[in-house]
Amino acid sequence: MATKSGQAQRLGVGFIGSGFNARFHMQGWAAVRDADILGVWNPNTKHAEEAAALARALGVGEAKAYRSIEDMVADPAIDALWVTGPNHTRVENIEEIVEAVRGGKGTLKGLACEKPLARTVREAERITRLVKDVGLAHGYLENQVFAPAITRGKAILWARGAALTGPPYLARAAEEHSGPHMPWFWQGKLQGGGVLNDMMCHSAELVRFLLTEPGKPRTTVKPVRVTGHIASLKWTLPAYAKRLKQTMGGAVDYTQHPSEDFASAMIEYAAPDGRRVLGEATTSWSFVGAGLRLSAELLGPEYSLAWNTLESSLKLFFSREVHGEAGEDLVEKQNAEIGLMPVVPDEAATYGYAAEDRHFTQCFRNGEAPLLTWDDGLEVVKILMAAYLSAERGKTVAFPPEGLEDFVPAVARGAWHPLTP
Repeated sequence: MATKSGQAQRLGVGFIGSGFNARFHMQGWAAVRDADILGVWNPNTKHAEEAAALARALGVGEAKAYRSIEDMVADPAIDALWVTGPNHTRVENIEEIVEAVRGGKGTLKGLACEKPLARTVREAERITRLVKDVGLAHGYLENQVFAPAITRGKAILWARGAALTGPPYLARAAEEHSGPHMPWFWQGKLQGGGVLNDMMCHSAELVRFLLTEPGKPRTTVKPVRVTGHIASLKWTLPAYAKRLKQTMGGAVDYTQHPSEDFASAMIEYAAPDGRRVLGEATTSWSFVGAGLRLSAELLGPEYSLAWNTLESSLKLFFSREVHGEAGEDLVEKQNAEIGLMPVVPDEAATYGYAAEDRHFTQCFRNGEAPLLTWDDGLEVVKILMAAYLSAERGKTVAFPPEGLEDFVPAVARGAWHPLTP
């Protein structure tokens, strides 16, 4: 049992949200030491109870469902919260946490929040200000910068290649799959946009991480210009718009209110030595392949790094005589069950969740500053909004562009059409 006394005590963690993302954290929690998942809150009590049961079954904590966020904050067993709920509930959830802390209902050692931090710069600034006002330690959950292949590859490349031939000058990152699991992701007004807002938060931070010298703060690589492009390549095609509506419900109608299913951004950075270096981020809900593909490259004068999660060491083959049910037992967002298929044996570790959660629990437990805070998450939101603004204007924008605090993408306002920027 976690207690509030002593640095050496185990950290008790509660989850706000119990969906797909929360379950990935729980699956990776076996690699986390000195912390237990003890609580789950979801407005749907049944869903909270199911997630709590999963945590218990995985042996990562005696989790229970809570009736309210306030009740979870008030429980002395809960030392930190992981905020993993839908984007459109983020501000309300943080307000409830802060109100409980301000009212003396409970104390917390830390608050970790999933990506993106918020849907707009205004929202991100508000919740960051709220947690700082009550003195809460805060961490921004970006799993891909903790992926073992990324952290190991970056360390070696900078130690060997950059040390002898000069620092890297180009980083590329992409996250691609066939589309999200839940209806709210597809609704621009709820989610805050389309695939750019949903997934480019990963790639935009990953390229910056790769371009930043190990041991130096990420602020040493400063974004100065952003060029964004968005498009709907697949899900506004009549047959696919019809399928999407049938699968996700009437509120997801891409013949009337589409979101982008493809986005790219070129981010120009000022390096510490005055050079300009580039980060290229791409993301897609229109990718056709075995399943989720995370990829990255880092290039310098005499070296390069390449990462692709679908290039797994394990592959299985099923002939056309194997008639299995559709599932995700081989890879996230799995698209097929026959033929030669890659298998990602431990997705929570491969994608960085295990190392990420280990890092943030240790930081909160020991009172240390984490690698990424909400200030970093706020800047990621600014980059995403700059990319949307660039796409709408059809030109490169200086970073940060004027008026970004009040900017809401046309996709999020329901005013975007794929035949316009």
